[in-house]
Amino acid sequence: MIRKALQTIVITAICSAHAGSYDDFFRAVVRDDSRTLQALVGRGFDPNSVDEEGQTGLTRALMVDSFEAALLLARLPTTDVRRRNRAGETGLMVAALKGQVDICRALLERGASVDSEGWTALHYAASGNSLSALKLLLTRGAAVDARAPNGRTPLMMAVLHASEEVADALLAAGADPAARDRAEYRPADLARLAGRDSYAQRLEAAEKQGRNPR
Repeated sequence: MIRKALQTIVITAICSAHAGSYDDFFRAVVRDDSRTLQALVGRGFDPNSVDEEGQTGLTRALMVDSFEAALLLARLPTTDVRRRNRAGETGLMVAALKGQVDICRALLERGASVDSEGWTALHYAASGNSLSALKLLLTRGAAVDARAPNGRTPLMMAVLHASEEVADALLAAGADPAARDRAEYRPADLARLAGRDSYAQRLEAAEKQGRNPR
């Protein structure tokens, strides 16, 4: 009886300590407190834990612009750099969206996948108007015409959300201006939908000539 009572006390104490560490960890993530994160992981806390919304510490840090914390987590040997959040996003995808080249580079050096089925980090870089991240991914072999579930390529995302400089970088890397998504939209069609008629004309010229519209 006494032994069972002692076991219950020990288990309760362990669970309480873990709950406290969990709260402390995600509080430190949001506050961009890398020192506390380092201490918690050093005491054995799993940096791959997810919050109540299904975000890993790394993706949560990136989403709230806690970039010092994100860089620390990206470099930790115990961080699974290929782990996805509930939405299917990797740390590399979110870092590319945010234009955090140093974090992208750290993740790539630790084995993060450049490409994947469906949405890729290059789609995210294009959507985030993140030219430096986009160029980094291209140098690491990112598929320039990768297809999202809706059939859209990074170039299509760029003409909708990014500067012409980003779209031109994709074209220079060999992106297909004649590609069509599942709704049969070409990059030029999407450019027009975004009110970018002059760029749509350049894309159509590239489509006809099979080259960069510059």
